[in-house]
Amino acid sequence: MAFLGVEHSLTGRRWVGPDAATDRAAETLVQQTSLPRPVCQILARMGVSANEAQAYLAPTLRDLMPDPRSLRDMERAAARILAAVSQRQRIAVFADYDVDGGSSAALLLCWFRTQGIAATLYVPDRIDEGYGPNEAAMSALAARHDLIICVDCGTLSHGPIAAADGADVIVLDHHLGGETLPDALAVVNPNRQDENGDLAHLCAAAVVFLVLVEAGRQMRVSGHSGPNLMDMLDLVGLATVSDVAPLVGVNRAFVRQGLKVMARRDRPGLVALSDIAGLDTAPTPYHLGYMLGPRINAGGRIGQADLGARLLATDDPHEAAALAERLHNLNAERRDIEARVRAEALAQCEERGADGPLAWAAGPGWHPGVVGIVAARLKEATHRPAVVIGIEDGIGKGSGRSVSGIDLGAPIQRLAAEGLLIKGGGHKMAAGLTVAEDKIDEAMARLAELLSRQGADALGPADLRLDAALMPAAATIELLEQIEAAGPFGAGAPGPRYAFSAVQILHASRVGETHLKLTFGTQGGTRLDAIAFGAFDTPLGPALSDHGGAPFHLAGRLEINTFRGRQSVQLQLQDAAPA
Repeated sequence: MAFLGVEHSLTGRRWVGPDAATDRAAETLVQQTSLPRPVCQILARMGVSANEAQAYLAPTLRDLMPDPRSLRDMERAAARILAAVSQRQRIAVFADYDVDGGSSAALLLCWFRTQGIAATLYVPDRIDEGYGPNEAAMSALAARHDLIICVDCGTLSHGPIAAADGADVIVLDHHLGGETLPDALAVVNPNRQDENGDLAHLCAAAVVFLVLVEAGRQMRVSGHSGPNLMDMLDLVGLATVSDVAPLVGVNRAFVRQGLKVMARRDRPGLVALSDIAGLDTAPTPYHLGYMLGPRINAGGRIGQADLGARLLATDDPHEAAALAERLHNLNAERRDIEARVRAEALAQCEERGADGPLAWAAGPGWHPGVVGIVAARLKEATHRPAVVIGIEDGIGKGSGRSVSGIDLGAPIQRLAAEGLLIKGGGHKMAAGLTVAEDKIDEAMARLAELLSRQGADALGPADLRLDAALMPAAATIELLEQIEAAGPFGAGAPGPRYAFSAVQILHASRVGETHLKLTFGTQGGTRLDAIAFGAFDTPLGPALSDHGGAPFHLAGRLEINTFRGRQSVQLQLQDAAPA
């Protein structure tokens, strides 16, 4: 039976509450642990037993840190890095242009700085060079460096790595590996085909961190000491959240500890970016994913590709302030570009029809820096895997986003192997591709066929899963503080979602182009504010703004809103249904 009887919400979803087994498990946890009921409901949903509860609520690296040597090539990579340091060799870091790549590069640049070495940073231009190493760049770097470390890229770069003649190459990556590896000195990647998959959830910055842990271990054996790596966990936490890595296992500890380090405001780049973004409270995963991450990404999307990595690596507050301002302004420009491409892509997709296994759109002049974000919006609108391609000079550069249960990375790799793509790769939930303009239709038809075999054409709007129904008066700061104890929340560990039954919309107003702000409550009772981002891109905005006094069931996630030092509870509204 649907939760609150909602079989078809305003966004077309069925509401589903906790099943009887989860309710029983939560009740058992309440009795055996004396923890607050909202916390026990979250633990029960995550399958955490009473014996595991305390360890889950206090994730530590001491308990969860894997042995770095469990990854192939780890000892060789760390030893080569230490040899480069001891011999004062010339070192280059070749990084991807997103937050994970920038964080990975900053980890290495900062670590090398503690060893008295100024490593060279190289981040390829998204438009001119595309993702990952290319032969021209690698050949040029090899002519001037003894060691090149590729971070968040390189696992599929056989030709470019072969072009690095005269230099050793180390790959520190997490993207899905192919049947063969490039001829690098070491490829440390939990998603190599010959790995067991136990650490497949790590982002690239986490892989880099493990390499630095192993380097520290080798240094201690030889009687030397390295920097305190715990101080670098802000970068690992930032990358883990921004790359949407699942918050399971050691990732929970990386994010929990990383947020604590970030709250100390020791890293000039993150301090400057937080200030210009208006972040005036202790950082949360939401702030990392939606305030800091998009600004760091903006340089790689539409500006200068290395701005994000430079911001994260700098120890100069003045340089940090200048870089943060540039990224902040670029992010505003990115939003404008994205809005135009999104409108055109949605219109094209609607014209093509959205009942197949794949939603896709392609257009001339669409900026390659925003196609990934637009693909994510297309995925959300159609509940299908989505690919968006920008075309320039006969070449299409695209990005794809998938839905839960459908692997996009493997079919994209298969298309590349079949010759339908110039190149392509990624992981289950996201992928990138380059394709000749005259092969786009054929490639997308083949991709749709492969996705259909996984059941992508039978997908509908995902059920909206809810943890409980609340009265507005129960949504208190104290409740949110209890919930926060079960965090961090994000991919793989979603925060609790609550429903408010048959409430009155007391005030509703449009904010910006697409957002909706409203106040709701019961007659004469407690009132709560709510914000629905992108509501006017869905049926939510029109229906709730023109409510006519009718009662609605509202659903979403609660958060603490801080305004001029005053804290209040706010609902981040995700769905609604007539009561």
